Amino acid sequence: METKFTPWRMRYIRRGDLPADDGCVFCAMHEATPEHDAANLILYRGAHCFVVLNLFPYNTAHTMVLPYAHTADLVGLAAATAAELFALTQRCVALIGAEYQPHGFNLGMNLGSMAGAGIAEHLHMHIVPRWSGDTNFMPIIGQTKLIPEELEATYDRLQASFRP
Repeated sequence: METKFTPWRMRYIRRGDLPADDGCVFCAMHEATPEHDAANLILYRGAHCFVVLNLFPYNTAHTMVLPYAHTADLVGLAAATAAELFALTQRCVALIGAEYQPHGFNLGMNLGSMAGAGIAEHLHMHIVPRWSGDTNFMPIIGQTKLIPEELEATYDRLQASFRP
């Protein structure tokens, strides 16, 4: 049997063991200065929303688009924010498609913890590229997902595409 080490996943697995944090991780990311964008995996900052790589990706190039506004209320989202959120989702699909040539995408929001939102208090759109055969026995039986590219390499590839 071959062993694959994914030490970065331990932060996700153990997050339930950690004391509750009083702040929103997404707000902390965008409130940091742009000099910290690479450390926070922020790919792009728009007028109302920003784009970030998912720290615990389902697949390579799994990104998220988030409003700066700390809200879980999709229905009450300002029209300009909603428009930019979707425009950035379209842009992510185009850029990831050009860079990685996936066979498809999963797009979605989990609104509320009962719907599967890990961070329910700050809505976010997931953009997950998919390839034929990317689901196999590992996540189903082995409870392990293999990501073939390090986050830093994915960040470098995609961040260059967001530059004007």
